[in-house]
Amino acid sequence: MFCKILHANDGSEPAFRAFAMALAVAKQNNSDLHMVSVEEIDYMPEFIEEVREQAGTAARRFHKVLQRARGMAEDSHVKLETHVIAGHPVRDIVELAKELEVELLVIGATGHSALYDRLIGSRADRIVQLAHCPVLVVK
Repeated sequence: MFCKILHANDGSEPAFRAFAMALAVAKQNNSDLHMVSVEEIDYMPEFIEEVREQAGTAARRFHKVLQRARGMAEDSHVKLETHVIAGHPVRDIVELAKELEVELLVIGATGHSALYDRLIGSRADRIVQLAHCPVLVVK
């Protein structure tokens, strides 16, 4: 049913619970599975060097997240393609899902930004509103 699935992972335990679900769905449907991790950059950086620096930081910050995800995928016999982006999480996850033409987006209900979620609103809620495809939100 789902040929291509995208999972968004910020390295939190809720994200890895969602990843386990994405793996199960991918295995069941023999789907291509992609995972994206987004290092959030300032809304309006002052210099392009700030963006470049944060892109390098993203690759280092998510190294262990990618290793863990690749190990889980290997154990499940699911091929995993990973993407690390420095940008704005909601916008970039939705854009990547559209660009990859995924048929299902799998995300965790909560992540590292619990205070932000309480004050301004959940990123998961925004992704559900903006995504072009069905979104599976895992608690």
